[in-house]
Amino acid sequence: MLDVKATLSEAEERMEMAAMYLDEQLQRIRAGRANAAILDGVRVNSYGSMVPLNQVASVTIPDPRTIAIRPWDKKAIRDIEKAIMDSDVGITPENNGEVVRLNLPQPTEERRKDLVKQCNKIGERTKVEIRNARSEIKDKLKKAIKDGLSEDNEKDAEEQLQKIHDKYIKKIETLLDEKQKEIMTV
Repeated sequence: MLDVKATLSEAEERMEMAAMYLDEQLQRIRAGRANAAILDGVRVNSYGSMVPLNQVASVTIPDPRTIAIRPWDKKAIRDIEKAIMDSDVGITPENNGEVVRLNLPQPTEERRKDLVKQCNKIGERTKVEIRNARSEIKDKLKKAIKDGLSEDNEKDAEEQLQKIHDKYIKKIETLLDEKQKEIMTV
């Protein structure tokens, strides 16, 4: 017979993973303020292997519009610049021989609206994933009735599932609202 608690915790885990994915994706969206997370996807060629940027340099944010990258090996400056240029960060790096600087431009009103749309698309995909998880677990619960789960237990489990679903949809909305405020703040 179906273990209702395990099934509900499986649903919650899937929904939590979707929320974490959204949070990670939103961190990478450049909102006009310097954020080291926009460099998370950058891979640098270091001694013949591609490694994350944070493994060959320290990334700091000296002011709200600048990201400073100080390589541990000064010879890696060219590789770091090339990796940033090849990535989808969209900022041209400048270097003074010791530090690579990324100056973030102030986004225009139109660019801000595009970023909000991009956030909403990612948010909608996340909500769909959460709804899919709820739907699949609901189907499991319906099938479990045939295997001997009482209808009362199934209804209770469905109510709990709906509460979990609502909690994560609210979390998604909160994450999106925070990011939109960040983007739209001049």
